[in-house]
Amino acid sequence: MTRRAALLEMRGITKKFPGVVALDKVDLQVREREIHALVGENGAGKSTLMKILSGVYPHGSYEGDIVLEGEICAFADIKQSERAGIVIIHQELALSPYLSIAENIFLGDERARYGIINWDRTREDALEYMGKLGLNENPNLPVNKLGVGKQQLVEIAKALAKDAKILILDEPTSALNENDSEHLLQILRELRDRHRIPSVLISHKLNEVAEVADRITILRDGRTIETLEVERDADGGASIGEDRIIKGMVGREITDRFPGRDNPIGDVVFEVRNWTVHNPDDPGRKKLDDVNLTVRAGEVVGLAGLVGSGRTELATSVFGRHYGKNISGRTFIDGKETNLDSIPRAIEQGLAYVTEDRKEFGLVLIAAIKENTTLANLGKISSRGVVGEQKEILAAEEYRKRLNIKASSILQLAENLSGGNQQKVVLAKWLFSDPRILILDEPTRGIDVGAKHEIYTIINALAGQGMACILISSEMPEIIGMSDRIYVMSEGRITAELEGKAATQEEIMRHILSN
Repeated sequence: MTRRAALLEMRGITKKFPGVVALDKVDLQVREREIHALVGENGAGKSTLMKILSGVYPHGSYEGDIVLEGEICAFADIKQSERAGIVIIHQELALSPYLSIAENIFLGDERARYGIINWDRTREDALEYMGKLGLNENPNLPVNKLGVGKQQLVEIAKALAKDAKILILDEPTSALNENDSEHLLQILRELRDRHRIPSVLISHKLNEVAEVADRITILRDGRTIETLEVERDADGGASIGEDRIIKGMVGREITDRFPGRDNPIGDVVFEVRNWTVHNPDDPGRKKLDDVNLTVRAGEVVGLAGLVGSGRTELATSVFGRHYGKNISGRTFIDGKETNLDSIPRAIEQGLAYVTEDRKEFGLVLIAAIKENTTLANLGKISSRGVVGEQKEILAAEEYRKRLNIKASSILQLAENLSGGNQQKVVLAKWLFSDPRILILDEPTRGIDVGAKHEIYTIINALAGQGMACILISSEMPEIIGMSDRIYVMSEGRITAELEGKAATQEEIMRHILSN
C-alpha cells in the first residue's frame, strides 16, 4: 500500500468531564485519499473525539492538538471547523423535510446577492453536487419525498457544497437497507478515488468497515488501542476480518457471536391469521396482505426482509392496531381468539413491543431509569392512582441488576446512557409488564458488538423461560444466528418460512426478491 501524507492529526487529545476522563491522550491520523474507520464500543469515546474535531467542544475545553494540513487549529465552534473543511454528518439527518433538495444543500449558504436568492444558480449548483453522487432527482423535489438512502446522499451533497476536505459520517448506514448501504459505501470510494476527499467512518457494522476501510482506529475506554492497516487482494478482499476488529474493541475474542440456545420449544402461544392492513395515508393500498404466522413458547421467530417489506407494519398493527387502516384478520393467544384493538389491551393480553426507534418511541429521555422501567405497567406499583416510590425503586434496581444496565444509579437520565444501555432500559420497561409474547424490532440497531452479545444473551434467557419472541432485523447474520424459524417478507406478504439454522443469506434474499 502506498503511504499517503497525513491530512489531519489529532495528537494527545484528553477530555475530562466532572469525575470522568472521557478521552485519555487519544491519537488519530487521517491521510489524504483514504477511508478511515473509527470503531469502539458505546462509551469508548468516538462521539466525544468527533465533537472536539467538529468544534462542538471548543478549543480550551480539552488538551492536545488538532493539526490540519500542517497547521494547528483552535476551533471555537462548528462554523470554524466547517470553514476549515471538516464536515460531520450525524446519524440523525439534519434536513428540513418540506424544503427542496436544492434548498437543503445550500441551507445557511444560499446562492444569493444583496439578500436575493438566485434560484437558477441554486438549481444548477445543486445538480452539479448531486451528479457527483449519482443522485438523479429533480432538485426542486421536497426531501420528504425521498427515501432514507437518498436523503443521506443529500446530506453528503450538502457537505460537499461546504468545500469539505474531510467528511465524517456517524453511523451512516444504520437506517439503510443493504442496497442503499452498498451504494453509500461506493459513494465514499468514489469521493476518495475521484475527488480526493477522505472520510472518517464511524460504524458498528463491522462487515462494512472491513469491506471499505483503508485503515481502522480502535478506541477502548477513552484510549487509542491500535490503528490497523487493511490490505486488499485483487478481488477487494480485506486482510482484516470482523473477529480481529472485535478483539481490539472488547479486549478479548468473542468466539460465539450468537450464543447458543438449547431450550425446549412448546406449544403455539401466538398466532396471526389472514392479517391484512391498508396504508393509513392511502387506504386503497395494502401494506400487509393475508399474513399468517405462529410463535411457540420458548421460540425465537425471525422476520427477514428489506426496509419497507412490511415487518414493522406487521408488528405495530398487531400491537394494539397502532398502525394501519381497514385492518382485517384474527389473532389468537393459546388457541383462543383475542381482541388486541388498543395498546393497553395488547399489554393486558401479554404482548410487548420493543420499538426500532428507542429514542423517539421507546424512552422518555428526560426521565430517569427508574421512571422508564415502570412506565408500561404503573398499576403494578400503584395504589389508588398513586405510584409507590419504594416499589418503583425496588423494581428499577431489580431490572438494572438483571439486565446489567451500566449506570451511576437508577436516577440517571435515559438520555445520558449509551445506546446499548438505553436498549436494555427499553427491554426492562417491557419485561416489567410481564409479557408472554415479546416483539423485538431491530433490537441491536446502533449498538456495539459487546452490547449486542449481551442483548442476544438476554433474548436467549427469555426464550429459555418460555417466552415467545418475534425478532425483526435487517442484519441477516443476526436473523440466522438467533432464530429458530424465519419468515421472509416482501411487499407486505410472507414469501417463505425457513428453518433458522439451515437458512442462508442467499436463500433469504432469493425469497425476498421472488415476490
